[in-house]
Amino acid sequence: MGCCAVRGELVSRAADRKDHHISPKLIRSLTLLHAVLYGLGVTIGAGIYVLVGAAAGRSGMHAPLAFVAAAIVMGMTAASFAELGTRMPVAASEAAYVEAAFHRKWLGGAAGLLVVAAATISGATISVGSAGYIGVFVPLQPSWIIAGVVLAMGAIACLSAVQSIGFAGLMTIIEIGGLLLIVGASLWGGSPLISRLPDLWPATDHLTAWTGIAQTTLLAVFAFIGFEHLVNISEEMKNPRRTLPWALFITLGATALLYALVVWIAVITVPPAELATSAAPLALVFQRLTGLPLHVLSAIAVVATVNGIIVHMIMIGRVLYGLADQGNLPAVLAVVNPKSGTPVVATLIGIAAILVLALGVPLTGLAEWTSRFTLGIFALVNLALIRIKTAEVQAPPDAFVVPMWIPVLGLATSTLFLLVDLYLWRAGS
Repeated sequence: MGCCAVRGELVSRAADRKDHHISPKLIRSLTLLHAVLYGLGVTIGAGIYVLVGAAAGRSGMHAPLAFVAAAIVMGMTAASFAELGTRMPVAASEAAYVEAAFHRKWLGGAAGLLVVAAATISGATISVGSAGYIGVFVPLQPSWIIAGVVLAMGAIACLSAVQSIGFAGLMTIIEIGGLLLIVGASLWGGSPLISRLPDLWPATDHLTAWTGIAQTTLLAVFAFIGFEHLVNISEEMKNPRRTLPWALFITLGATALLYALVVWIAVITVPPAELATSAAPLALVFQRLTGLPLHVLSAIAVVATVNGIIVHMIMIGRVLYGLADQGNLPAVLAVVNPKSGTPVVATLIGIAAILVLALGVPLTGLAEWTSRFTLGIFALVNLALIRIKTAEVQAPPDAFVVPMWIPVLGLATSTLFLLVDLYLWRAGS
């Protein structure tokens, strides 16, 4: 058997190993609608409610262009995830990709644990943030709010995939509804969305404006992080090789359109300099457009943070399950509850880790590293696809296949953004 055939067998075995177990496994129950709502829920977070101010401060009227540019850049990596996810539709996806490409079990396990670490820190950070929003309506100590929210969302995350992701999907609809309220209020109020479009594009020789857009693109990239978690529920999709690519691109496209539109409305409603100094820029925009109190958008921000917690819990449970099922972690984490069809033990580990971090560890500064970890994972995943393609490993006939230049550009852009971010971090420290 030749080298390519051996590698092809390894990749095929990684994709199909689930079929050879007798114990209960994850249930393929998720449709495209479930997947898109999950993808939007994990991508569109409470961050956009504050990110608008920073984007306006850096790029002013040109800020929406940065979000479009970031979406195009992220589209390269999304395409790489689409191919790898249809080659190997498994729970601990990044770990499986890296192991299949580099034939190092420890490296695959390390990649999977890095995904878990980033998601746990992110989930804990969102949990802490939720206390501030919920505290506006519930007069309790932040620690009690954090504990209550984490445990309540944890109980939902332990339900069946259709139930937990269905609940997250409902929260996603409400969360997106907050942004659509701003769009609707702008349209109803007759905002000059079309007539001001010439202000959107800077002059070709306006170097300062283009530099500002480039800096804002780096910031906007972080607003799109989250779409990649769709691959971690691919093992529970009814038809992952058809559903996953559509879910990835619909999530990225819808997020880009909504972000660009909301940012455009924000900068023509409130002067960019004023937005940049506001602690709650979108709430300020909403108030200017409608005259309604800030509590309306604060309530929607509560939903956004709660949703962010549950989608991270679901993902962490699946990755730990997948790592255990691939032999990287103790087998007890690969046990699936026969009633719910979910990895309850693995999910409980994730819930406990988020709770401990949120209540007992200062997350300031640490949370910023989750985005850097994610960019590092993006680079590794693109490199894994390059290795697999270079080895000419045969893809399944119904897999989503991209040309080689896609992962090459994905690797280059992910690495570039990571290096620039690290440089700016070191320069500012």
